[in-house]
Amino acid sequence: MTLFTANSRIRFAYLVCSHNFCNFAHDMNRKKILVVDDERDLCDILCFNLTVAGYEPEAAYSAEEAWQKIEVATRLDSTRSGKRYSLLLLDVMMPGMSGYELAERLKQEEATAHIPIIFLTAKDTEEDTLKGFSLGADDYVTKPFSVREVMARVKAVLNRTHDDKRPHLTHEGLAIDNASKTVTIDGGDASLTRTEFDLLYWLLAHQGQVFSRQQLLDNVWPPDVVVTERTVDVTITRMRKKIGPYAACIVARQGFGYCFEVKSETFATAKDI
Repeated sequence: MTLFTANSRIRFAYLVCSHNFCNFAHDMNRKKILVVDDERDLCDILCFNLTVAGYEPEAAYSAEEAWQKIEVATRLDSTRSGKRYSLLLLDVMMPGMSGYELAERLKQEEATAHIPIIFLTAKDTEEDTLKGFSLGADDYVTKPFSVREVMARVKAVLNRTHDDKRPHLTHEGLAIDNASKTVTIDGGDASLTRTEFDLLYWLLAHQGQVFSRQQLLDNVWPPDVVVTERTVDVTITRMRKKIGPYAACIVARQGFGYCFEVKSETFATAKDI
């Protein structure tokens, strides 16, 4: 008689659970999540818990495999014969391409720049965390972690990415469409990450008002994300590079914080969509 190990039981339970939920997943439009880690047992544990929580997880055991899966999912989504990933849970230290390299590659492509990323990694220094956020990560969780914590962070990030109630904002040639989660600069698309999008929206919606770094963290970042105030500076710097002439509108008030300062008599407007 063959005895299951703890990890093999988890893998077996995940496979059974995935099979039982397969049709239900597509019918109920469950959020599709890609878990990327070279530790197969960890992928099994996360996928099992994500399935139980009501998501549709898949696993990739290298950054290269993840890139291929994302390309296929994006292509199928464009033909309406499949759906793209709503979130990536991404390890950093893997053989071959690293998680950082994959994130950078995804953020450079218009079709994948919008996909939220949560790094799950043993790299736990402040510089590691800042690098993750500088690459456009929506959250950064260090190993070892509790599965409950990861599930809470997944829920928080997905809730942020599906809030469509805010109005459309414009300032001259800068337009932020909350429904489609797009930013256009003089008619051309700007590929902002989710955090950059939310930060730009917040500043434009409160133009002229100065916010300290801590206030921006409190209002833009999820409450359960632990980051330093330097993360705000990194995100502002990265965002400015993407918004062309309107970068000059993001003004730093030394000793106070940041604001969106209108440089002409034209004011930002909001309209229902």
